[in-house]
Amino acid sequence: MNSDPTQQLPVQQPPVQQYPQQQYPNPPFPGHPQPPLAPVPRKSFFARHKVLTVFLAILALVVVVSVASGLGGDEPAGTTGTVGTTGTGDAAAEGEPDGQAPAAPEETVPGIGTAVRDGKFEFTVTAVEPGVASVGDELLSVDAQGQFVLVHVTVTNVGDAAQMFDASSQKLFDAQGREHSADSTAGIYLGDANSFLNDINPGNSIQGIVVFDVPADAVPASIELHDSFMSGGISVALG
Repeated sequence: MNSDPTQQLPVQQPPVQQYPQQQYPNPPFPGHPQPPLAPVPRKSFFARHKVLTVFLAILALVVVVSVASGLGGDEPAGTTGTVGTTGTGDAAAEGEPDGQAPAAPEETVPGIGTAVRDGKFEFTVTAVEPGVASVGDELLSVDAQGQFVLVHVTVTNVGDAAQMFDASSQKLFDAQGREHSADSTAGIYLGDANSFLNDINPGNSIQGIVVFDVPADAVPASIELHDSFMSGGISVALG
């Protein structure tokens, strides 16, 4: 056995931990192509058109408020108006043969100048202008696809809360039974149409004009008036 103190046993070194070498991109040098840049993400339509987005949001809110106000609350008594004359029960019975019930009176559709009601609005059609080729002035005007029919109407709020009058809720029927929607854009060119998202407070009235673009050969027969696009509506004869 070797007892030489100068002779030392080999010292065992701890293993060296190996780390993966991190790769760094080589800096660009003249003459060497650079790696392509990552594409810049394209903004959405609403992010690129902030003003239009805000306008559409406000318009949607106005429509929702209009619908809510039209559906909420109790409607005033007599929400629709009709015109008709009938005799008393005794007088009607005198003219009928024995054993037969009196004939039911025919319902008369109200016409121009008659006040009718739908929901919180009382309507009175005061005039009808068919055959209008264009609306507007010398600077700004729009031509009809067929003919413009201008329906003049007085609108009174008979409810107890503000209500919005909008031409887009109104409908025109011609002599052939065809239904026509209002042309709100053409109404704006009139300037004094008062029929585009017009709030009317309780007890107040406005003089409005609802514009319809109908075929040139169409004959206006009636208009169906609504206090909102969800209401039942009331018909007024235009002939």
